[in-house]
Amino acid sequence: MEYIHNGKALQIADAHTHIYPAKIAEKAVHAVGDFYNIPMTGGGTAEALIASGDRIGTKYYLVCSVATKPEQADSITTFIAEECKKHPQFVGLGAYHQDVDNPDKLLETVKELRLHGIKLHSDFQRCNIDDPKLMPVYDMLCQLNLCVLFHMGDDRYDFSAPRRLVKVLEKYPGLKCIAAHFGGYQRWQEARECLAGAGENLYFDTSSTLAFLEKEQAVEAIHTFGTDRMLFGTDFPMWTHEDEIKRFLNLSLPEQANTQILFENFQRLFHVK
Repeated sequence: MEYIHNGKALQIADAHTHIYPAKIAEKAVHAVGDFYNIPMTGGGTAEALIASGDRIGTKYYLVCSVATKPEQADSITTFIAEECKKHPQFVGLGAYHQDVDNPDKLLETVKELRLHGIKLHSDFQRCNIDDPKLMPVYDMLCQLNLCVLFHMGDDRYDFSAPRRLVKVLEKYPGLKCIAAHFGGYQRWQEARECLAGAGENLYFDTSSTLAFLEKEQAVEAIHTFGTDRMLFGTDFPMWTHEDEIKRFLNLSLPEQANTQILFENFQRLFHVK
């Protein structure tokens, strides 16, 4: 189906989703919900993601999962790659953990499997974004032309504070990255102050933010970062596609801004048609 807004069919790409193997999906979804104290009702499988996205005509999904232990990184990366082969609408990110035994080999595997980069969730992994052990990883990501999706913010912790990403981008300005949650979940003011103009390849996504910010705050953040740097994201299964597209369109942005954020920026970043 197509999602019609103001008489026009929208092209939509979701730049922030999570999927899990069927045997652990329910447990994983509830664990994430417990971490954020947010009730989670959506399924965590690839099939559940597609079913949710199809309701608004989603064309592409950026899919990932987080390695909370170093020994999980290889298996999660393989799982994501396999799901991308099954579902051509998936754009995949491998998993990474700061304590993996062979970082170079894992990143080379990510590239060989035709994944587009890695996902880091510093609050789950309990490692600062600007930890020295991650600097060679960012260097190699630049060399391999791979992207990193950063979970950002959460005022309960300091691992993923926006100012830490600034330090990374000062050293690696060419790093292609997405600062999730408007650059900092629950740290939105700090994100605007720190990250506006912080990197030539820095993007932001709308995930897990539109439900919390007032309309004026969200619009201000989008204009601060630039409509050419924003990506629509749901954080599925945290939120449904129907709810998130309604929240996004309620911002009443100009048509060109909607087109950029919902699809064109994703298209440019991940080279999809």
